[in-house]
Amino acid sequence: MHPSGGKRIGDLAAGHPWRPIIKQSKCGWGYRDMMKFDHLRIPVTDTARSRDWYVTTLGLKVEFEVPDRRTIALQDSEGFAIFLQQASSPVTPHGCALWFGVTDVDATFAEWSARGVKFAHGPRKSYWGYGLELVDPDGYFVRLWDEHSMKEK
Repeated sequence: MHPSGGKRIGDLAAGHPWRPIIKQSKCGWGYRDMMKFDHLRIPVTDTARSRDWYVTTLGLKVEFEVPDRRTIALQDSEGFAIFLQQASSPVTPHGCALWFGVTDVDATFAEWSARGVKFAHGPRKSYWGYGLELVDPDGYFVRLWDEHSMKEK
């Protein structure tokens, strides 16, 4: 039995509480309950430097730190956590990007520019939609977008 009261349907969920619950729909198999992605670990070269950048630049909050594991957990306003973990070798982001939703991309760009935040590019239409891009201290792309601009531009 699923915590929400529903029954497990399909072989993938039977006996495996960590697997998605699947149901048969007119279009074939689909998810009945959506899983929530709420933690991400990224390797960094200097946890203190990365923590300071994510807190100062993006406004994330420090959730907790585990010094003996060289790990810092940051949290956004919705509870999503990013674990910064110091790597033992050089970090190569391989094009990894983090997307953050904001209320208004153009207003955020103006406000943050006035604060002295450096951008890889300002608001523009890109292959992933309309938004702006920053680069964190290890070279990870950080992209900001808003739902309204995404639909209009």
